[in-house]
Amino acid sequence: MAVPLYLLILLVGVLCGESKFMVYNTSQSIVPGKLNVHLVPHTHDDVGWLKTVDQYYVGSNNSIQGACVQNVLDSVVPALLADKNRKFIYVEQAAFFQRWWRDQSETVQSTVKQLVSSGQLELINGGMCMHDEAVPHYIDMIDQTTLGHRFIKEEFGITPRIGWQIDPFGHSAVQAYLLGAEVGFDSLFFGRIDYQDRAKRKAEKSLEVVWRGSKSLSSSAQIFAGAFPENYEPPKGFYFEVNDDSPVVQDDRNLFDYNVQDRVNDFVAAALSQANITRTNHIMWTMGTDFKYQYAHTWFRQMDKLIHYVNQDGRINALYSTPSIYTDAKYATNGSWPIKTKDFFPYADRVNAYWTGYFTSRPALKGYVRMMSGYYLAARQLEFFNGRSKSGPNTDSLGDALAIAQHHDAVSGTEKQHVADDYAKRLSIGYKEAEDLVAESLACLASKTGCQNAVTKFQQCPLLNISYCPPSEIDLSSGKKLVVVVYNSLGWTREDVLRIPVIDENVTVWDSSGQEIESQIIPISNGSLGIRNYYSAAYLGKAPSLSPAYWLAFSASVPPLGFSTYTISSAKRTAAASKRQTFYKSRGNKNDIVEVGPGNLKLVYSGNEGELTRYINNKRSVNASVQQSYSFYLAHDGSTDLEPQAAGAYIFRPNGSFSIKSERQQVPLTVYRGPILDEVHQTINSWIYQITRVYKGKEHAEVEFTVGPIPIDDGIGKEIVTRISTNIKSNKTFYTDSSGRDFIERIRDYRADWSLQVNQPVAGNYYPINLGIYMKDTNTELSILVDRSVGGSSIVDGQVELMLHRRLLHDDSRGVAEALNETVCVHDECTGLTIQGKYYLRVDPQGEAAKWRRSFGQQIYSPFLLAFAEQDGDKWESSHVPTFSGVDASYSLPENVAMITLQELQDGKVLLRLAHLYEIEEDQDLSVMASVELKKLFPNKTISKISEMSLSANQERAEMLKKRLVWKVEGSNDVEPTVLRGRPIDPSELVVELAPMEIRTFSIDFNYKSSTSER
Repeated sequence: MAVPLYLLILLVGVLCGESKFMVYNTSQSIVPGKLNVHLVPHTHDDVGWLKTVDQYYVGSNNSIQGACVQNVLDSVVPALLADKNRKFIYVEQAAFFQRWWRDQSETVQSTVKQLVSSGQLELINGGMCMHDEAVPHYIDMIDQTTLGHRFIKEEFGITPRIGWQIDPFGHSAVQAYLLGAEVGFDSLFFGRIDYQDRAKRKAEKSLEVVWRGSKSLSSSAQIFAGAFPENYEPPKGFYFEVNDDSPVVQDDRNLFDYNVQDRVNDFVAAALSQANITRTNHIMWTMGTDFKYQYAHTWFRQMDKLIHYVNQDGRINALYSTPSIYTDAKYATNGSWPIKTKDFFPYADRVNAYWTGYFTSRPALKGYVRMMSGYYLAARQLEFFNGRSKSGPNTDSLGDALAIAQHHDAVSGTEKQHVADDYAKRLSIGYKEAEDLVAESLACLASKTGCQNAVTKFQQCPLLNISYCPPSEIDLSSGKKLVVVVYNSLGWTREDVLRIPVIDENVTVWDSSGQEIESQIIPISNGSLGIRNYYSAAYLGKAPSLSPAYWLAFSASVPPLGFSTYTISSAKRTAAASKRQTFYKSRGNKNDIVEVGPGNLKLVYSGNEGELTRYINNKRSVNASVQQSYSFYLAHDGSTDLEPQAAGAYIFRPNGSFSIKSERQQVPLTVYRGPILDEVHQTINSWIYQITRVYKGKEHAEVEFTVGPIPIDDGIGKEIVTRISTNIKSNKTFYTDSSGRDFIERIRDYRADWSLQVNQPVAGNYYPINLGIYMKDTNTELSILVDRSVGGSSIVDGQVELMLHRRLLHDDSRGVAEALNETVCVHDECTGLTIQGKYYLRVDPQGEAAKWRRSFGQQIYSPFLLAFAEQDGDKWESSHVPTFSGVDASYSLPENVAMITLQELQDGKVLLRLAHLYEIEEDQDLSVMASVELKKLFPNKTISKISEMSLSANQERAEMLKKRLVWKVEGSNDVEPTVLRGRPIDPSELVVELAPMEIRTFSIDFNYKSSTSER
């Protein structure tokens, strides 16, 4: 075809035009008096979400999501080398950066170290993942952060300065003061706060604040914190990944679509808009989002041009920056900032969209993580006592798996099902190695001849929660004995009731001194056996060949950081130990009253209704009306909305509440009584079964619930709650914990920071619960503690509710693209997931409940660790020590102090963390300074050196405090009230003081006086 002459002339002009290499000036720094736009290049790389950790790293399974973290890191390094002014920040250490680092040559590693040293590449946040802030326990948050910070310190010799929690779905007070200020961060940035809160803060220019998350530690643990104007992405029109639709800067005048001035104008307009809602002349643009910079040059090319041309324009100043540079610039203005207290829960991103469902989502995974967390704490103690092995099993694998599981799309329950399976698999693998270590350590510590001759093969029962424990289900009639070693990871002597499954009721229990002790046999219910057989088959791949008939219950007393040994043998039970169990089934007589409880606590049930009516504790003069029931919320499908919003893994949106009534006229009530405990068994319906236990020596009730499979035959998802109702005049007020630590006052339909527009009166009043929830009036307190993270609230005065399980049929359109419909499959037949868990209930006179919440809360987190061995004859006593304690025989930790870390590191140093359990004014006796005597805590070892460290143990605390930025707050004078803190440790006295809510971390070098093993 003929080519028009004017096109030929144009083509020749282009081809013959002079070619020039354009050098962009990116060297600009902060300019006083101008608006400074800090461009912060970043990628947000989820440690599992739609794909597993490994799939994200290598870039596989891209049919789900095109994401490859290897490509990001491979691409960023040469892009930074191309221009010394470019900068980049990276966050996720465990799943991604450490893996990538191990794969690099020494040359590349040397280059990266130079980039880090120069500040071009900044490692911020620094944990193994970006943990969630609603559902992890604070100990897990500390552990995972410590692992990441240790790696950065060892490899790069630096300590991260900035907290970067940009994607978690709400933000906890514990994150601010513990995982912020106490790890040495100068600032904390995040992306998600309630849409109503964000709008008010924009109007008031209060997106950036000084956050005081702890009323106990107050200004001594405050941090500068900033919420982004619109999540953690660039302003609209400035996305530059390959194939993004934002206009590039086309600055070649020889080509069509030259748009430099247009792009500069867009940039200036967006910057001025953000400046109007931000204090000072500094604003931050987060230049990146999920899994970006897979081809980093596409981003840096455009940012080079923007910096060059915007600064030529001169109206504002643009520069490559990092959050550290931005923080220092804000601090240099010497301004005063609004103060923020408490937390940023709950979070909604729009009307009818409260992200409060994930507080309960995937309750089985949440329970598994919590169980493994307590086990990891105990296993590290035993690893310390026995000496860390250079070649044998250790706790590292479990620590890594737990760290990854704290990710904000892991334990949160907001990942795809195959990713949840991957997290559980990693935990299982980590547990297996830690299990071997625990068995070896206990064998060494129990052997009279030390490790070299320790031959005992201890077994453990990770499926004891479903009554499956092969080591205890042995035939003792031939003269064998079952040895149970009970380890206590708490710092004080602990007494608790053990329950283990056995096949025969004719057994006797002997304690460490050889004395027969009281025990009790309780039949295992058919429902429990059904769950045992089904779920053990799902877990092991085959059904168990034997089913136990009974629970054997007995009380164990174990010294601090030590073990006691109990022996079970076959014998005709003595009269004292074989009080006959009575069986009671209510028949609906109107005047039937059933009272249960062998000790001070009595629960009263109505025989007519089969329901709890009263809670009586004569020791504490408590006689309270208490009722307990089950209900379910129908999950909203969003079909009637202009902007559809269904309930899903993230979002709780109920569409009506319905009581769950027994399928019979009254709830069948079966009571088992005995000298140690009473049990009340209730079949609520075909898919809810409950056992309530009242122990002789305890003043709380233990409620074990079995819920599932939740029926969905009607095509509607459901969310199951239990409600505890009282006559307490709570006046809309209740209290929930922050990550298992401080308790925060909640007021229904109220926010302290803004005037709440209520559009979801249930979901908008839900809060995360890791430790417990309580409410009170002038006379009485009701406290409920939990065994895993759940969502809960007080929707009605005098009533507390906990969400126990969720099964949904719609996705909530927040990215996971999968309904939260968990199933379990055996032999290709699948059923909905059944959950078994516990909560604990207690009523106290007002002001007397904190002791139980704090001390028993530690027991829930750190249950007894059980190990089993078989014994023939009486050989055990001659070759094993019956008891052990790692502390001085006359010593235990104060009851207001917990040891939350005792760990020998690879370099031989020992990491010790001690935590005060109480807040100021929480308890009149225990909210005081506490002291720990290290010489008695470690009686067989001499401390040659001790250094107090930051919370994550990556720098000495004194050095951290010297560097800390001290921020001014609005409305206060320059002199802040003195905050109570423990004094520096005297290396000769070796006494650690802890003020309320204080956690102190130490690095210790020991000279060992004696040892039970080869180190």
